[in-house]
Amino acid sequence: MSPSAAPVANYTTVTQTLQQIQQANPTTSELFELGTSDSGLPIVGIKIGNGETADLIVATHHGNEYGSTAVAMGAADAFAKNPIKGHTVYIIPVLNVSGFNSRSRYERLSGMGSVDQNRDYPGPCVTGKSFKSKATKALADFIDQKNIVSSATLHTHWPAVLYPWGFSTRDVMTKDDAKFIQLSKDAVVESGYEVGNSKDLLYAADGAFEDYAYWKHGIWSLLFEMGNTHTPSESQMTQMVSVNVPGLRRFFENAPKQRAQDHAFTGKCDRSMLQRTHLE
Repeated sequence: MSPSAAPVANYTTVTQTLQQIQQANPTTSELFELGTSDSGLPIVGIKIGNGETADLIVATHHGNEYGSTAVAMGAADAFAKNPIKGHTVYIIPVLNVSGFNSRSRYERLSGMGSVDQNRDYPGPCVTGKSFKSKATKALADFIDQKNIVSSATLHTHWPAVLYPWGFSTRDVMTKDDAKFIQLSKDAVVESGYEVGNSKDLLYAADGAFEDYAYWKHGIWSLLFEMGNTHTPSESQMTQMVSVNVPGLRRFFENAPKQRAQDHAFTGKCDRSMLQRTHLE
């Protein structure tokens, strides 16, 4: 199976394809379960390599963004065949299981209601309760337990690679901006995507994973917004895989081997930034 051909029809297809990748590459990969989702189904991922530096790719916080799943599956296939030396890469193609199966942005919770998973993490400008979703809490625990150093969250449909801060503040600069900019440029060699700060280039969003990972742990966290549509065709998904998988590899290869040390947010929150509401 080529990485560009990774099926994304439904969650069962995804897990079956992960099994095929693992069976074809038994010495470099193994499956794991992140936890149980609110749908009652296990959140399945694949671990590739056995190096000291731990990295993460997570797709489909938003269930309708199945193009991101295709890229995660493509990365799993490519990395299993050729692991990154010195790295262990954990890949979770579908975090939002119920949303993915119904092609909904939101995840249905086991109780009443639903949640936007990529607004469900704590942060310096977050108000209200976080971790309503079992999946987001499981992922937060996982990155802590596995000492993830670099992470890539995959979304569609705005062709850009973005870095913190992306929440409701005018104080968007981090002390690691120079490094984030270089890592983002490394990731877009093939895609030619824009590079920039999440809030300035896209829009302000409180409770997103990429901000949480850097703010809480100093993880080198990039947001890949890929392609130009939430409903890519097979050929468009093939193209998304081909231009983003090399960039993901280069990002992990070139990122620091230790978490950032000075990653606190010292600015001020400004929730008027959220008045511009988008659901891309």
